[in-house]
Amino acid sequence: MYALEWRIWLKMRRHLMETGVPKVGGIKFADLTNEVQLQFQEHLLKAMIEIENTFFTLAENCQRNCLVICDRGAMDASAFVPKKDWEYIMAKNGMNPVWLRDTRYNHIIHMVTAAKGAEAFYTLEVKSRSYGSYNSGTRQLLSAYLEGDHLARSESLPAAQMLDDRAAEAWIGHPYFDVIDNSTEFDTKLRRMISSVCQKMGIDTGDRLAIGAKKVKFLVRSLPDDSKFPKFQDFEVVHEYLKASVRNTQPRLRRRGQNGHWSYTYTVRRPKINGQQVEVKTQVTQRDYNLLLGQKDDKHFTIHKTRRCFLHNNQYFQLDIYREPCHPRCKGLLLLETYTTIEGKQLMKRLPEFLDIVEEVTDNPKYSMYNLSLKEEWEITKHFCHKLEGPVDELGNPVLINGVSNVVLEPEHLNEALSKI
Repeated sequence: MYALEWRIWLKMRRHLMETGVPKVGGIKFADLTNEVQLQFQEHLLKAMIEIENTFFTLAENCQRNCLVICDRGAMDASAFVPKKDWEYIMAKNGMNPVWLRDTRYNHIIHMVTAAKGAEAFYTLEVKSRSYGSYNSGTRQLLSAYLEGDHLARSESLPAAQMLDDRAAEAWIGHPYFDVIDNSTEFDTKLRRMISSVCQKMGIDTGDRLAIGAKKVKFLVRSLPDDSKFPKFQDFEVVHEYLKASVRNTQPRLRRRGQNGHWSYTYTVRRPKINGQQVEVKTQVTQRDYNLLLGQKDDKHFTIHKTRRCFLHNNQYFQLDIYREPCHPRCKGLLLLETYTTIEGKQLMKRLPEFLDIVEEVTDNPKYSMYNLSLKEEWEITKHFCHKLEGPVDELGNPVLINGVSNVVLEPEHLNEALSKI
């Protein structure tokens, strides 16, 4: 990433605060009363947020592009306390899930435990090696860090699988949530993870990480009863397309909320790079969202959806349920989306069996949200987009046409543009 002029900062999980690790930090969660456990989790959450805020503030003031990676996030704590206790902690501290989960982090990656799909590599064993005159605790730490043993692991295989499920479920609902499973060897698993990050950031890595996941979309015939779904989160989603002064980009706004709490995103959709559609997304404030609404494109309807997010077969899915008011072409429309490296029959086996899948529509322009939202009938409109194409340089960045970039309000220039509205 340094070659791409990005600075990487890593907010590590603090082992001294890990609750489930014996002989580390001196705290055993099982030894605490329920009341003290609740207090501990509350203080742990607040401490985590303060540490993260320090990194976020430093990154905002960094003169270079900066990526902050958090090893564990605020919602992870919800996986290990009863739901009522978690809701009590949030209410007491003026927090809500949309802020903790959706607005606070731009991208969530869940690395599936080796206990699910790579059981042979899941071990609690700590090798016995000689490390001179160090005491036993230091010897264990050296063994764990230098030789790849897993001192932090204390759960049996079934327990580790259960905790992994709960940790993943804590993040259901985040708009950009990727699950990296153990379907490949470990080195490839890491490349898939890095590729996922670069893709979300709009960074073209060429063929160095050629195993990137692709977005796939399926038409669903009907909506089954809620009881057929695994644990899910529903969100109200509103999309607004903005005016583009030049061709070949599609700027839009999104408002996404749950229980009266909202997050706001500005997106620029660009031409494809190496067959991958590029969408550069930037979180914005409510004030900026309202300002940008002044650039709304009157050729498009506002799109209203219910977005249902759930995990199935170690795959993160989003089911978009189109709502009125809308164009008649959108009434009753159901579209299932996911990001995956899997193709063909193997992918079809991963799809939720409780959904009646009609067909894959990934590259079908009739199911592009841009076209679905057009006010004019497709037969007469001049604005139907069959394929988003445009001139780009060797790095995939839009080139200048007569001195003007073919991208409108690029995210990196968003603040400057907003100041002029």
